[in-house]
Amino acid sequence: MIPSSRTRAALQRRWSGLEFLLKVSRPGLWATSAWFYMLPLGRRHVFQSAAFWLGLLYVTLPLGFILYGWNDLVDEETDRLNPRKGTFLFGARGTRQQLASMPVRIALLQAVFLATFWYLDGPRMVLWFAGLIAFTALYNWPRYGLKSRPPLEVLNQAGFLLVFVLSSWLNHAPQLRWPAMLFGAMFAMHSHIFGEIMDIEPDRLSGRSTTATMIGAVRSKFVITAFLGMESLLVYTCFRDKWMAGSLAFGALWFLLDATLLYRNRLYSTTQMRAFLLGWNLIALASMGWVWSTAYLTH
Repeated sequence: MIPSSRTRAALQRRWSGLEFLLKVSRPGLWATSAWFYMLPLGRRHVFQSAAFWLGLLYVTLPLGFILYGWNDLVDEETDRLNPRKGTFLFGARGTRQQLASMPVRIALLQAVFLATFWYLDGPRMVLWFAGLIAFTALYNWPRYGLKSRPPLEVLNQAGFLLVFVLSSWLNHAPQLRWPAMLFGAMFAMHSHIFGEIMDIEPDRLSGRSTTATMIGAVRSKFVITAFLGMESLLVYTCFRDKWMAGSLAFGALWFLLDATLLYRNRLYSTTQMRAFLLGWNLIALASMGWVWSTAYLTH
């Protein structure tokens, strides 16, 4: 039986709504969140634990839903100028009607996981969600948020360390020591600056101030180079992880060459940005098992 035009239209609207909600959570960044979640669990046999899998599920779609959904609410006008938006890799470009429903959806989804994690680990999970909301609000608050106050918007990315805390609590693993925490914070910060470089043109057109728009693409790449160099030195000095230290050093060299010889101030194309993020996802997924099995950063 062939569905009527009205039925097809209803199914199309429903799929469009589901597609929008999935894009809000930015699946292109799920692998990074999962990589962070695995980091404190080196060589711990947690794979038969429901808490492990629920936590891993949470740091993908539900965590992305509050982090990036809240961001989309504030960036409605900027996102309309951004060619990267409206994709599963880089996030949604919602209509006003779709965005208007987001606060309730975000609150309900977080409430479900708060109740679940409270049941699994106790009331300290309230503190974790309070910290998540505080960091997200501090970044996205209209007019006064840090997202348009460079370089504070970069420092705010240290809030991503909450993923380490959640993983340790849910899986009854020790908290990572300060060198690993520092590495995680710097990794989140340099990743954020790279995102700002990719968004530098739409941010300038909308009048939004970021570290990248303030100092320019070339200097921003030098900052990323410095971050990656420090991360490489930290990982080698504190954890003797030659492979990770070498990979970070290679990244530092790449951005140095990019800033001085390759792209310099030229914008990356959408295809190049898509290829970079797909490549990073493959690296994150491929290295996740190695990070767990070597447990370097938990020593």
